[in-house]
Amino acid sequence: MEVVAAVFTDGDRVLACRRNAGLAAGGLWEFPGGKPEAGEPFPAALEREIAEALDVEIEVGELLDRSTTMVDGLPITLACYFVRPLGEGPTTSTDHDQVCWFTRDRLLWLDWAPPDMPAVRRLVSATS
Repeated sequence: MEVVAAVFTDGDRVLACRRNAGLAAGGLWEFPGGKPEAGEPFPAALEREIAEALDVEIEVGELLDRSTTMVDGLPITLACYFVRPLGEGPTTSTDHDQVCWFTRDRLLWLDWAPPDMPAVRRLVSATS
């Protein structure tokens, strides 16, 4: 399964979102995003998913990480891109009960969804 995610940054702060309890990976933190539709380019899919879930228009930047993680026997390939909002940043989400900014040194304190961990480690190591 292919998934794309948005990494919002503001100086040393990074946006993380906690999945709603009733959803897959409920209660875990992640970078917001979703699944591309058949034939949809990753940047376009990310723009669409963020507009739907966070009601924010974004500009997609550089790829931070693309890794495959096994979750319940299913390989999930997550491509995380740096993004910037075109206007105000996100404050609410249809898929998350919390949308919060954390300094990079606090990211490892959160209970992350396993597919997001490679990108989290890259963000944290960039500050070391």
